[in-house]
Amino acid sequence: MSENSPSTARDRDVYTHGHHPSVLASHTWRTVANSAAYLEPHLGAGLEILDVGSGPGTISIDLARRVRPGRVVGVDASAHIVAEANGLARSSGVDNVAFQEGDAYALEFADATFDVVHAHQVLQHLRRPIDALREFRRVLKPGGVLAVRDVDYGGVVTTPATPELTRWLELYRDVHAWNGGEPDAGRHLKAWVRAAGFDDVEAGGSVWVFASDAEREWWGTSWSQRAVESEFAVHAIESGHADPAELRRVSEGWLAWAGDPDGWMLMPHAEIIARA
Repeated sequence: MSENSPSTARDRDVYTHGHHPSVLASHTWRTVANSAAYLEPHLGAGLEILDVGSGPGTISIDLARRVRPGRVVGVDASAHIVAEANGLARSSGVDNVAFQEGDAYALEFADATFDVVHAHQVLQHLRRPIDALREFRRVLKPGGVLAVRDVDYGGVVTTPATPELTRWLELYRDVHAWNGGEPDAGRHLKAWVRAAGFDDVEAGGSVWVFASDAEREWWGTSWSQRAVESEFAVHAIESGHADPAELRRVSEGWLAWAGDPDGWMLMPHAEIIARA
């Protein structure tokens, strides 16, 4: 395969999902309870938290409520998403959280600034996750807590296992890798964290399950739109992994799954708590 082949992985970080409304809608569902419960025992009043890759800000805002009078700083690469997150914080009446643009590899904070550095579904999208983790470690106070959680698409289980959803998973993993990320990041988290210099490491896991009528409708409709309208679709076509007709079939497959009362989907996540 030549260096100029459309199937060659990118040489920079690219966010596979993009910021289509269907993507943002799925992200605003995230809370500490459903996405960072493993961190809850380590939270307390007065903590200073950095949330890297904070996106729409729902987890950051939830963290801020739990650490008052402490503060949370959310960092994201997208100026548009940062502005939306700050607006959500204001409308929610949470004044101990703020969002700003930032680079996971070069955080604009002094050494030993934060009690906790949290990153949810971030490392899977980075070409150099260990370098990012070293930067997270730099801004942690001695004894501070690193909390990272990522899905492992290699362990996703969907039933009924229709050809359309089987193809979706193949496409997603291929496109994610082409964008320079690691779709199976969950299984690598412990090794990445240790390679970044953390010795006190606790590894665990949890799952998201979409099974009820409401859950299937929400998740299936979201992915039906993403398959044909989001940056994922653009990347799938640009990389040569799919054409518009195939993506339409995948989209229709998601709607069929959403309407199937036997439909069920499990997404496994690795979770790491480590101390600086």
